[in-house]
Amino acid sequence: MRRLFVIMAGLALLLTTACQGTAAPEPGADAGGAGFPVTVPTKFGDVVIPAKPQRVVALGWGDAETALALGVQPVGASDWLAFGGEGVGPWAKARYDAPPKIIGTLEPSYEEIAELAPDLILDVKSSGDQGRYDRLSKIAPTVGVPEGGDNYLTNVERQITMIAVALGVPDQGTALLADIDRAFAEAAAAHPEFAGRTITVAAYTSEGWGAYISAADRPKFLYRLGFVPNPAIEKEQPERFSVRVSDERLDLLDGDLLIVQPIGKTAADVEKVSTFKSIPAVRDGRYLILDAADVRSAFSLNSPLSIKYAIDTVTPLLAAKLSPGQDRKAEG
Repeated sequence: MRRLFVIMAGLALLLTTACQGTAAPEPGADAGGAGFPVTVPTKFGDVVIPAKPQRVVALGWGDAETALALGVQPVGASDWLAFGGEGVGPWAKARYDAPPKIIGTLEPSYEEIAELAPDLILDVKSSGDQGRYDRLSKIAPTVGVPEGGDNYLTNVERQITMIAVALGVPDQGTALLADIDRAFAEAAAAHPEFAGRTITVAAYTSEGWGAYISAADRPKFLYRLGFVPNPAIEKEQPERFSVRVSDERLDLLDGDLLIVQPIGKTAADVEKVSTFKSIPAVRDGRYLILDAADVRSAFSLNSPLSIKYAIDTVTPLLAAKLSPGQDRKAEG
């Protein structure tokens, strides 16, 4: 009976608010939307979306901001970085006409999702867990991770492309990617001192130290500015999107530039670690602790809406650490 009640309540909500929280259909478009049905290849097989989505739930890391950048307002979304409110960063303010229902991240409430009566679920940048996908796909067509996208390793290009196709706006996705490419190219051209410099992106949490592998978004953002991976980290065995680094082996973090993200910690906590102080990059002042919340969040999220904010705020910080007096090349 409870399941029947949820379904009926969802259908009633769909009938009364069909257009709320979505992009308005183009004038003259048919009910199903031009170009539908569409098919999106995923790790779990091809997902067919029969008609233009009207009620989208976005659960993956950055999926909601990607939909917003493409003109669609999800009715439900996960707030991975605990922004609060609408679950988006300051760079995405005023994108919603009405706030979405905030859904849990690692363990979403499938009942709450069903009550939203979605006709499309986005879980494009996610764990890639089969059980999670199976439960979501019973509620509505679900676009999960692509092949190779497990453990939140779906890159921004595939995320935008898959979501744009699912929403029926592939040309907008192409234009959005071109804008991002242009922004990175302009920033890299303005800072030739970044080219070929090794960089490490580390995190310091209550569980200790870790360094992001080159396939993760944070270092890839920096590679697009001209930096190159730290070979010492690339040799280590990763766990999901990072490698664990003990206090005794913090020398692995050394490079031309070191970026540290405190998570649940402060910059002061980082500076107190004695072995951190002994890293050559730290001794030479070639390190940056991203402790400003908005800057750290934009850099971490790497969504179509946060990338420009991150380029504008992080790039000057990087340049300040690579002044002419700090011109050492790390040995690889």
